[in-house]
Amino acid sequence: MKDFKDKIVFITGGASGAGLGQAQIFSEAGARVIIADRRQDHLDEAVGYFKGKNSPVYAIRLDVTDREGYAAAADEIERVYGGAPDVLILTAGVNVFGPAEASTYDDYDWVVGVCFGGVVNGLVTFVPRMIKKGTGGYIAATVSWGAFGAGSMTAPYAAAKAAVLNLMESYYLALKPYGIAVSALCPANVRSRIYEAALNRPENLRNTGYNVSEVTQNFLAGVHKSGMAPRVLAEKLKKGMEDEVFLIIPYNNGPRMVEMELERFKHYASPEGMKYLEEKQKQPPTREEIGMMSEREGYDVSASRGMSAGDDAPLSFEASGFAKARADADWVDPSKRVK
Repeated sequence: MKDFKDKIVFITGGASGAGLGQAQIFSEAGARVIIADRRQDHLDEAVGYFKGKNSPVYAIRLDVTDREGYAAAADEIERVYGGAPDVLILTAGVNVFGPAEASTYDDYDWVVGVCFGGVVNGLVTFVPRMIKKGTGGYIAATVSWGAFGAGSMTAPYAAAKAAVLNLMESYYLALKPYGIAVSALCPANVRSRIYEAALNRPENLRNTGYNVSEVTQNFLAGVHKSGMAPRVLAEKLKKGMEDEVFLIIPYNNGPRMVEMELERFKHYASPEGMKYLEEKQKQPPTREEIGMMSEREGYDVSASRGMSAGDDAPLSFEASGFAKARADADWVDPSKRVK
């Protein structure tokens, strides 16, 4: 898709972070942008921004886990704009950190429900309408670099994102006959407010096995300050969509980064490979690995301590209690529990 002028673009998670950057870039490209978000305060802030630019967007309050809400949003878009979206961008996401073995049902239901279920709901709601519209279109999902690797401290998130990547590839293959292109955007650290989500979970999904507090989330906010700017990420998404590239890796050496990340799978398949991986884990990262990790995270990994984001981070990784299990999770190794 080369021209976004007058295209109807619907973006979930569009009121802050990566989604807001996407709304800005596609609005500036002449698209008619609709942003959806769960938080009314974020929507109000975003609408105020666009009004100030004399480029108003249409805002819809939406919890992406709410299927009836999704259907109502789709009906509203057709009523206001006269048709289904031409471009569907599924960006809404949440995350929380802690040892996999401390995870609760609520941790999975919340993270997977939003990150995977929200994408499923978007696709099932809008794909039939986009096909019936008969004018082709584009669907993109902000998948995350987390889709490529297991996360011992982000198990629900990594699993959900891996599922979304596979799902988007399935739709990439399925929608070709309808002239609907599909892309998966895979950033790592992004300058966003996703860290706020863990303190604003739905009341019925608050039973977490992880240590989550204002202190841990302020630490995470410091990490995200060094991430890629949302507008820069959105520009890379737009360029990838213009080129109709399925896998959009928003870094200089994207193909090589994917190659290195997936290399481990062939080693998992043999005893010799398993031994190689075990030995490799004991070795310091190579210069190439450090360079690519630094680009993804937005700071010099070789000079960092733990996950510190430098002077802006309020506490060190250890002192913050970040990514630890709750103190009462007595089945978890004591070194992984908050004291």
